[in-house]
Amino acid sequence: MAGLPGSVLFACSENAIRSPMAEALLKHLHGQRVFVQSAGVRIGEPDPFALIVMDEIGLDLSHHQPRTFEDLEDDFFDLVISLSPEAQHRAVELTRTSHCEIEFWRMMDPSLIEGSRDLRLEAYRNLRDSLLERLLARFPPDAAIGS
Repeated sequence: MAGLPGSVLFACSENAIRSPMAEALLKHLHGQRVFVQSAGVRIGEPDPFALIVMDEIGLDLSHHQPRTFEDLEDDFFDLVISLSPEAQHRAVELTRTSHCEIEFWRMMDPSLIEGSRDLRLEAYRNLRDSLLERLLARFPPDAAIGS
């Protein structure tokens, strides 16, 4: 079984929905065992639907402030997981001169869903649950430190 990386960056387009959800979920799963951050290609606004669906499972995103790659204090990560195509391109640029693993997990942007509030919330829940499933598979709770 692969071990846990020391540091993970989740990247998406605006750091407002997908990457902050993934960051919060991985921190919940592994606490201080892994350094986790998230960033976007562009800066977005906090998304109220993301806050709602994360609160449903007891995770608080209300303090998350969206940031871009340029806002990162450190750009050395063991693993970058991109959640959107444009973030994947930016991750390749970021890691061009470093030894860093990159993974691309194509995740739908739930903010593109139109319709009733319930329909939109269901799209956000589907994203949350998909992220959690991928995270549990990639970073099992009993994984050892060291990739």
